[in-house]
Amino acid sequence: MGEGQTYVKLSAEKHIPRSDVFSLLRTYNCYHEGKNFQLRALEETGELILEGLLNIYWGLRRPIRLQMHDDNERFCPSAPGLNRKEKNAAVKQMTAETNNNSDGTQTEPDPTRGARRGLEEEVEVQEETPQLLRTRSDASFMEVLRRVKTHSNARDLQRLRTHRFSINGHFYNHKTSVFTPAYGSVTNVRVNSSMTTLQVMNLLLHKFRVENKSDDFVLYMVHESGERTQLRNGEYPLVARVLYGPCEKVSRIFIMEADLGEEVTYDVAQYIKFEIPVLDSFVEKLREEEEREISKLTQKYTALKSNILHQLEGKAHSSDTV
Repeated sequence: MGEGQTYVKLSAEKHIPRSDVFSLLRTYNCYHEGKNFQLRALEETGELILEGLLNIYWGLRRPIRLQMHDDNERFCPSAPGLNRKEKNAAVKQMTAETNNNSDGTQTEPDPTRGARRGLEEEVEVQEETPQLLRTRSDASFMEVLRRVKTHSNARDLQRLRTHRFSINGHFYNHKTSVFTPAYGSVTNVRVNSSMTTLQVMNLLLHKFRVENKSDDFVLYMVHESGERTQLRNGEYPLVARVLYGPCEKVSRIFIMEADLGEEVTYDVAQYIKFEIPVLDSFVEKLREEEEREISKLTQKYTALKSNILHQLEGKAHSSDTV
């Protein structure tokens, strides 16, 4: 490493010059201009840190299991026997907890949203109903409906929380809690360049409350050619994403089973997309070439053996004569 030059880690053993990282970062952000996938560069204790969203594609072949409850899940006050005041108090408590849990990031809807929304709308309707039927005109009735809808929309925005995310719209369901995400479907997590492969996987599994252990999975960089390279635990997926470029048609990061996925070299990858009959013809030609090479080697070493035996016989005859 040259003096005065600073480097960014690619892995525990590999580094890249900081100037190269900034050049790649400009290209990356230019590609994602106007989108949420632009990366930020931060300075922390003299170290360059990249931060932003990272797309990860589901490449699982076997089912996964989702947790039944969130880590910080509270009871749902929809049990029978609660009066209106008790329901109001429970709703306020849940709303306050939701506000406290908010971190201002863009997330997906809370899976308990339906139950809470239904409960709150039930409370509102109970408060509004006596007036609607007795003293309101049709015009004022529509105004009340609009107001209720406005309140509901505000509550919908307020419930974009981090309790539980959906995997392509799939929240926990007792009947379908064990399922396989659609192959090639995409999700994303917010990471930084100092997070290792294992940390990124743990973050992804925690986001969706997946019960399976992170040891069961690996991350692969899959190229358009079919080449597949595993991201080791000591590597940094966000840095790898920047190095391979922003276009995910060229390369994408997949999460796969540790015992099912395998690396595919470029030499092998170039044959993967051929049809089976074409591959069979390749194999047949390779077999014929192999047999020719075997025949050549056999003839060569047979000739050498014959020559050596002839020389030995000549020496033996000379010694007998002497």
